[in-house]
Amino acid sequence: MERWDVVVVGGGPAGSATALAARRTGATVLVVDRAEFPRDKVCGDGVAPEALDVLAALGVDPAQLVAGYPAVPRLSLRSPGGAAVDRATARPSYVVPREVLDGRLLAAALDHGARFRRHTVRELRADPDGVTVDGQLRAGVVVGADGAESVVRRALGLRTNRPDRLAVAIRGYAAEPAGQAGTQLLVTTAQRWPAYAWSFPLGDGRVNVGYGELVSGGATRSALVEGLQRLLPGVVPARLRAHRLPLSTGRPRQPDGRVLLAGDAASLVNPLTGEGIFYAVVSGALAGAAAGTGPDAGARYRAALQRRLAAHLRSSSAAASLSRWPRLMDAAVRAAAADQRVFDDVVALGLADGRLTPRALAGTVRRLAVASGRRT
Repeated sequence: MERWDVVVVGGGPAGSATALAARRTGATVLVVDRAEFPRDKVCGDGVAPEALDVLAALGVDPAQLVAGYPAVPRLSLRSPGGAAVDRATARPSYVVPREVLDGRLLAAALDHGARFRRHTVRELRADPDGVTVDGQLRAGVVVGADGAESVVRRALGLRTNRPDRLAVAIRGYAAEPAGQAGTQLLVTTAQRWPAYAWSFPLGDGRVNVGYGELVSGGATRSALVEGLQRLLPGVVPARLRAHRLPLSTGRPRQPDGRVLLAGDAASLVNPLTGEGIFYAVVSGALAGAAAGTGPDAGARYRAALQRRLAAHLRSSSAAASLSRWPRLMDAAVRAAAADQRVFDDVVALGLADGRLTPRALAGTVRRLAVASGRRT
């Protein structure tokens, strides 16, 4: 029986961040994943600057992670009713294919002393003294960073999100449309609402394009493809693949004990935008720091998540509930178009850990009142 201080299940951003943070405590760390790296992962590929900040604090050079992929300094939003805003963001984002990003992150974790092994986890058995993985590995703490279909989450007896708190998206790559260089595009629609499409430029002549909606809307592959074509007409993507997004509005309570959940496995996906990389590295960093505390790891990690993300998650959940009314989304986008500060607040809420600010709320209410006056 091999013995490790920490076994991380999943080698994506959440798993690599966990390994990096755990190594900083001096723990021995083994990362296991069912795939060899580099490997593709269905995602929008957008990397917010705040995610890079977290990784820099773990000793990773952000410039190496995004090397070869230019900064994307602008974001364009279109609301269900056709309101639009196109502005420079406070800090640029990057669009890096997950095949590249995840490989670089895992390599950084290995450079910091973690080990990697290809292995498909099937069974966990936790007891007061540790966790046994498939009868082969013995760990002080196991961190499940194994995505939306997490085996570790199932081992804890936690259910999959309800259909109204679970999205499904389809993603592919296409030729970059003329004039889109340097701008991330998000297009929402009143049809099958809430739903949206995206087009994110990689800087190499391609864009990552996709379309997503709630599972409760009865989404099928044909409906997803139709939605993508309707919102991004003329775009012809290749390598279309689908994946599920467990939204943070369905986030389970992290239990006490020696088994932790990070990233998508913890239902940490922004309910407004589907963004998950920022949540992945933040939760992974917190899980890795807590992992060295053994039997208290679950409670310590839960408390750390509460301190770091609770206020933001309350805001994003409230905003997601409000966004069910397309008119409110129209008003919010018009407010962002009128005020750079409101735009920055909206971006921070959707792509990082921003709050639902009084400024953004007041701007939205004013624009809603103006629109109502026009109709009367």
